[in-house]
Amino acid sequence: MACRQLWASRAASYLRISVFHRGFSNVVKDLKYADSHEWVKVDGNSATVGITDHAQDHLGDVVYVELPEVGAAVTQGASFGAVESVKATSDINSPVSGKVVEVNEELHSSPALVNSSPYENGWIIKVEMSDNGELNNLMDPEKYSKFCEEEDSKH
Repeated sequence: MACRQLWASRAASYLRISVFHRGFSNVVKDLKYADSHEWVKVDGNSATVGITDHAQDHLGDVVYVELPEVGAAVTQGASFGAVESVKATSDINSPVSGKVVEVNEELHSSPALVNSSPYENGWIIKVEMSDNGELNNLMDPEKYSKFCEEEDSKH
């Protein structure tokens, strides 16, 4: 596990992204987070969506990712797909509303990218956002870290 965190830190450094270190998972700066453990990276009106390191850690080894069709409408807080792991199947909820403009086809043949690279190669969909104001409903990295710590302390 420490090896993975070291790798993640090196990868983050190489990619010039900042990472908050938590006990077992990473929270990336400059992303917004949903309470259902999805992240969103916004670039103008485009949003890249994936599941967080915290989520993939709790799921275990991902064996299948159900992806929506390009052109499908997604709604903030509503399910658009699912992640199946050796432990469980979990819905993936969209942190933003809009239209799916791209899906990560790589996940069909390599679903474990969600585990090994949740914030980079393991992204799930790209969305053309319909309401940038919805970003205000999401958590910043500090709030998300605190949210995860509180949630884990209950279990």
